[in-house]
Amino acid sequence: MAVSTNLEGQKVWMVRDRDAQLKRWLIYFVSVAVVVYCWMIISDATTWFFVFDAPRIAADIGGRAMPPKWSYINELWEPLWDTINIATIGTVLSLIIAVPVAFMAARNTTPHQVFCRGPALLLIVSSRSINSLIWALLLVAIIGPGIFAGTIAIALRSIGFCAKLLYEAIEEIDEKQVEAITATGASRWQVMAYAIVPQIMPSFAGITVFRWDINIRESTVLGLVGAGGLGLQMSSSLNVLAWPQVSLIIFVIFIAVIISEMVSAKVRSAII
Repeated sequence: MAVSTNLEGQKVWMVRDRDAQLKRWLIYFVSVAVVVYCWMIISDATTWFFVFDAPRIAADIGGRAMPPKWSYINELWEPLWDTINIATIGTVLSLIIAVPVAFMAARNTTPHQVFCRGPALLLIVSSRSINSLIWALLLVAIIGPGIFAGTIAIALRSIGFCAKLLYEAIEEIDEKQVEAITATGASRWQVMAYAIVPQIMPSFAGITVFRWDINIRESTVLGLVGAGGLGLQMSSSLNVLAWPQVSLIIFVIFIAVIISEMVSAKVRSAII
């Protein structure tokens, strides 16, 4: 709250003084100018004819895609199973790496603040900064197309996510339990096993299920770049403009995501 004096010498209470108001209006002006400039760039790079024609094209494709080709469902069971395996195995692989990385990244468990915590945080940031689709593109080019590339892509993307949430849970533990176990003369590993791990197990289980649920969704599209699963069937159907097959694949993906969400919700509610 700011105080000013009027012409009669009386004190007047204001929410902001003049300098604060000017700064506030300057920020508004700069923000509007940036938005207008960005919109001009987007507008210049956009072919508005296609934008205005989009509703007609969407209606045409929707008409061709209905009804779905239900007989094609027998071709989707194996890709659906591949998608589930990509998500599950990728999650397990990521946890194998994420758990020790999380302990090295947490301030209260890292062996060294510089040589261990620094590289661990760098690995976490590097993993989270690159989308799984980008990882899949790189891995397909390196090791070839297939579900192995998709599994590794999911794992690489999940390491940073799981490690970040887990090391934050480690840093939030009750230090009194650690002090009590340490006072008994327990070693560093015994303190970790009996004082730290039991406190973070609910968080670990919740993070695992939550990430698996996310990976189910992400693995459905990795096939678009050749990494196997339902996305590969989607890519093949799009290439030949088989719209009834595309609509069926979208429906199967939708059902798979809903089921995975229900399973993860049940497991989280049972754990937490």
